[in-house]
Amino acid sequence: MHCESEETGMEKNAYKILLFNYYRDAELRGADLILRLINLAENQNIQEKLARHLADATNHAWLWTERILALGGEPIRIDNGYHRQLRRKAGLPANFLDLLALTCVVAERAHNRYAEHAARSDVAPETLKVLHEMQADEKTHLTWIMEKIAELEAKEGKEKVDAALRHYREIEAAVFADMQQEEQRALAQVGPDETV
Repeated sequence: MHCESEETGMEKNAYKILLFNYYRDAELRGADLILRLINLAENQNIQEKLARHLADATNHAWLWTERILALGGEPIRIDNGYHRQLRRKAGLPANFLDLLALTCVVAERAHNRYAEHAARSDVAPETLKVLHEMQADEKTHLTWIMEKIAELEAKEGKEKVDAALRHYREIEAAVFADMQQEEQRALAQVGPDETV
C-alpha cells in the first residue's frame, strides 16, 4: 500500500493536482448555484442555511486550493467541469423547487464522490482530513435540504417534488458519467494514477 506523497513538485503530483482542481472547480461552481438559491429564498431560516452552505462551498474550494499549492501545483480553471456540463444539459432552473432539487442532487454527488475518494487505501492524511471535513459538511447540507424538500412536498405536492428530483437525478447521472470520462482522459494525459 502506498500513501499519497506530500513531496511537492508539479510533475510528480500532476495527477493529484489536476484531480483536486476538478474538485475545486465543482465547489466554486456549486457556490454559484447556492447564490441563485439565496436570491429566490424567502424566509430567514432558509437564508441562514444557504449562507452556511455558501460559506462551506467557498471554504471547500479554498481547502482544495491549499492542497493543490501544498503539492507544488497551482489552481487552474476547468473549462468543461461538472457544473458547466450540468448547466448546459439542465439549463438554469427558474424556480425555487427546481433549484432546490438540483442543489440536492449536486450535494448527494459531492458527498458520494468524497466518500469514495476517502475510502481508498492510498490517501494522504492531509487529503483525508479535507475529505472527511467535506463529507460532514455535505451531510449537514443534505439534512437541511431534505427538510426543506419535505416542506415543499406538503405545500406543492409529493408528486411535483418527486418529479423535479427525478428529472435532475436523470440529467445529473448522465452529466456525471460524461464528465468522469472527460476527467479520466485529462488525468491520463498528465500521468498514471499512482496515488491519490
